[in-house]
Amino acid sequence: MSLKRRAWLTLGAVVLGGGGLASYALADPSHDSGSAGRPKRPVKVYDLTLKGTASDRRDLPRTDTEQFSMLGVSWTGATKRLGGTAQVRTRALDTGAWGDWRDLEVNVDPLEHPDAGVRGSSEPLWVGPSDGVQVQVVRKNGGTGPLPKGLEVNLVDPGVVTDAEAAHTDGGTEPAAFAVETSAGAATDTPSDSAAPTDGTTVAPTDGQTTEPPAPTDSTPAATPSDTASASESAPASSSPSASASATVPTAPPSTVPEPPITSRAGWGADESISPDAPEYNADVKAVFVHHTDGANDYACADSASIVRGIYAYHVQVNGWKDIGYNFLVDKCGTVFEGRKGGVDLPVLGAHTYGWNRESAGIAVLGDYTTTSAPNATLAAIARVAAWKLGQYGAAPTGTTQLTAGATQKNYAGTSFTSGSSYPFQRISGHRDGYNTQCPGDSLYAQLPTIRSWAAGPVQGLKTTSVGGAGLSGSTYYTKGAVTLHWTATTPAALISKFELLVDGKSVATAPGSATSAGATLPLGSHTVAVRAVHQSGKTATSAALTVVAETTAPTFTTAPTLSLRTGTVNTTAVPATLGWKATDNTVLGSVKLLAPTTATYGPTATSAAVTAKSGAATTWSLRAYDVAGNYRTSSPAFTPVILQESAAAKTGTWTSRSSSSYLGGASYSSGSKGASLTWTFTGRSAAWVVSRATTSGQAYVYVDGTKVSTVDLKSATTQYRQALWTKTWSTSAKHTVKIVVVGTAGRPTVTTDGLVYLK
Repeated sequence: MSLKRRAWLTLGAVVLGGGGLASYALADPSHDSGSAGRPKRPVKVYDLTLKGTASDRRDLPRTDTEQFSMLGVSWTGATKRLGGTAQVRTRALDTGAWGDWRDLEVNVDPLEHPDAGVRGSSEPLWVGPSDGVQVQVVRKNGGTGPLPKGLEVNLVDPGVVTDAEAAHTDGGTEPAAFAVETSAGAATDTPSDSAAPTDGTTVAPTDGQTTEPPAPTDSTPAATPSDTASASESAPASSSPSASASATVPTAPPSTVPEPPITSRAGWGADESISPDAPEYNADVKAVFVHHTDGANDYACADSASIVRGIYAYHVQVNGWKDIGYNFLVDKCGTVFEGRKGGVDLPVLGAHTYGWNRESAGIAVLGDYTTTSAPNATLAAIARVAAWKLGQYGAAPTGTTQLTAGATQKNYAGTSFTSGSSYPFQRISGHRDGYNTQCPGDSLYAQLPTIRSWAAGPVQGLKTTSVGGAGLSGSTYYTKGAVTLHWTATTPAALISKFELLVDGKSVATAPGSATSAGATLPLGSHTVAVRAVHQSGKTATSAALTVVAETTAPTFTTAPTLSLRTGTVNTTAVPATLGWKATDNTVLGSVKLLAPTTATYGPTATSAAVTAKSGAATTWSLRAYDVAGNYRTSSPAFTPVILQESAAAKTGTWTSRSSSSYLGGASYSSGSKGASLTWTFTGRSAAWVVSRATTSGQAYVYVDGTKVSTVDLKSATTQYRQALWTKTWSTSAKHTVKIVVVGTAGRPTVTTDGLVYLK
């Protein structure tokens, strides 16, 4: 930046009392007849001088201000290093509470050819709406050099541009921050709370940096006119065409992938009047460097445009750069913002990675990702921008390239670079790969391989999760024809061009990149089914093929459903019975379902189930057999259990009638006479003798159609009524006679019978 340019910026400076405050303001729309689309509250920058006489410390005690949301520390001399720590704490505008001390990132990339008046500075820190500040700068332990001159804390109010932002802002359209005036030389009270560090106590820098760039000189020669256009960029010694920048506007080359949505400078409220210099252009983009901006991660995404405006104002009005340093900025919700002007589709020369700006683009993530991983939306946005920019120059995001060093230095890992020499870099690299800084933070740096794979393709983690309209048996799916394949992928949908449903290797349906399913109707027979994901790069990934058999043959009942009486307690509404069947299928039987008179589902190997039936009523037992494909067949026979009371039997010998609500029909016959008998004749296919049991109950012979078939012992440790104790089932319905004969068991001859139940 030229001396004339810096002077233009300071025309709006106002010094208030003894506070040492300079204010740089954008035009106020309330005084601008052409303010349509201009901020509803102007962006302003305020410089508060740090005080102190010691060579190793500078402070600003608690100072009341009006609203600001971003701050940093700067000093005289663009090539001077702070050589210490800078800590700030702020007072929240909404609560009035002072926050904890926070470290500023002071190891910022220097400039190789700075103009006179360009300042050294920390990274700007977003703190949210605040109205008070306290600062301390302390020389690094063991350091011997003095702190740089002209130390200031720089406050930025990003203003309000849109109605939506105004709804999130408490400051209305009032002028932005100023320090409350005090008498000359006076200071506010020194805080006494425990959060304030004691004198001489410092906190280790947050970036873990242990080495510095080349040692600067105390005085920097004024730049020549040819230097002023690139004051904030690094120029390599190489004279190769790809390592030079030009003011001539090039033609935007097409990319191999689509351009992602990008919020323009007008969209985030850039005031172009503070940055009138024309952009410069590189010959191409060989690599992309990923950064983080530092600061809190708990910002609302509705505030992202304000944060970008704040960084822009800080870079231009505090650092003295010609424009914001980054080519692109991305927030935690994945919104991409245009950074340095000149055209998002052009190779604009940025100021983001010391020594490597001539052949690269810079993408900065809003927030601090030292210990916090960036969300997938952010990673996807970085991947899309990087793939698009590199795709304009035929570069694969997962590849490597040779970059020419524009400065002699070491990076964060200790690798040495010599100006003018070429070195290998990943096409998508971290800031720390080129410069000695922890940026973009350990967590985000560890996510760079994910960004590269998402950017380059093919789609990662593609797998099918289910097949709708089909049943699975073993490893084979069966369907009647129509299927819906469901899938998942770890690559975000924004990077996926489309999905294709493959049947026997051929595409039969296409779905967008955001889809998770697609359907098709298969012809009869066996098929392979898979999903193919087409990455925005054109690379494809295909899931493991599934075997799907389409068939329409329904199962069959090889044994029709039948009902037979079983042992158990009998009453008029629930006669114990067994429902039996056998079903098969030409492929795989899936299940058998009872549809009436109640519902139940049975597995493919089940052939019977215990049920109860109402006496005296014809009941339809509807069974439906399903195969795995969903084909089915239904069988619905009807059966009627009939209770024959003891009074309906032909009797011989002595029988005594007994009455009790515990008996069927409220009565029963009882006999202890040896040879006494009861005989029932009926037409049916199943029968059950119903009796009472007790400790004194005896035995009885059972005859069927004149033949003795069983001796039944009725003795029981507990008294039981209405017990179906003996049953008999035939293959077909026919006329049968059942007779019971009292055995006359010694000591317990009594038999008490309730009747006979048969199925009609």
